[in-house]
Amino acid sequence: MKTYPDLYPQIHAFENLLAAFYKARKGKRGKPSVARFEYNLEREILQLERELQDKTYRPGPYRSFYIYDPKKRKISAAPFRDRVVHHALCNIIHPIFERRFIFDSYANRPGKGTHKAMDRCTQFLRANGYVLKCDIVQFFPSVDLLILRAILARPLRDPDALWLIDRILESGRGVLDSEYTMHWFPGDDLFAAARPRGLPIGNLTSQLWANVYLNQLDQFVKRELKCRHYLRYVDDFLLFHDDKRQLHAWKQDIAHFLEGLRLLLHPAKSVAFPARVGVDYLGFRHFVTHRRIRRENARRFVKRLRRQRDAYRAGLISLEDVGISLRSWIAHASHGDTYHLRAKLLNSVTF
Repeated sequence: MKTYPDLYPQIHAFENLLAAFYKARKGKRGKPSVARFEYNLEREILQLERELQDKTYRPGPYRSFYIYDPKKRKISAAPFRDRVVHHALCNIIHPIFERRFIFDSYANRPGKGTHKAMDRCTQFLRANGYVLKCDIVQFFPSVDLLILRAILARPLRDPDALWLIDRILESGRGVLDSEYTMHWFPGDDLFAAARPRGLPIGNLTSQLWANVYLNQLDQFVKRELKCRHYLRYVDDFLLFHDDKRQLHAWKQDIAHFLEGLRLLLHPAKSVAFPARVGVDYLGFRHFVTHRRIRRENARRFVKRLRRQRDAYRAGLISLEDVGISLRSWIAHASHGDTYHLRAKLLNSVTF
């Protein structure tokens, strides 16, 4: 395995921090914290550069809140200057790990995404008689930081870069403790409950490190289980085969492997079934011949559109803002056989 011992100077270089600022700013220029940082941009970047060089940099506290679409999740937002550092770090280390990822991992990667994952799902459904849909219990709150740190350190041999990684990992430790239910794994002692765990949902680093963590699973499925048709989007993954018994055997193997990562495969939500009945994946119901958007997604869209209509009538948002949101949803829904559904839903709400 190729290793990388001299990364830190690239991370804290002024040019990299400046590029990281522009990435972190994208879509957020109207926020006060971003405006304040940009107002004194050169001074802020130089200050970050000095703190990183001197190792006096310390991440600030997270601001946490819950969202309920489609399910309740705790989102933790880091201060803007920390998000600049996250981008600076990922600018340098993401390409290192990108080369190690399998082709059919689709989350938070250049040239991938949900729509390509859905197309691949349809392709695999048409080529196989059965599908195994798997679900990991409380994935982000469960990520073991000691295991993750060891995985990151294999190619990253720069102690200074690892110092920065440690600061970011430590800053997120405990943020998701309220979302985690303790599970005891074979061989655990009483100190297992105190193991550091959890990746804040909302960090750019968390998105990369989730892929790094579950790349261990990807490699196991492809290299050890020899599953030809497998795909993963974050912690949602599918295996395909013509023999249902093989999928059940793989399910047991995967459950055992995940225990080594201190993750739990959901026993009730991880099931194998015929491909012809379709599979719920990434907001759509995928069939061999077509694809339908899930009813819950359609209902959420109508509720959101009605809220936007009320906000528009109250003068809180512009019609242009509504149009941007509407076009985004239509573009997403158009990846399924939804023409008549889209027409029906759009006609149900009048502005």
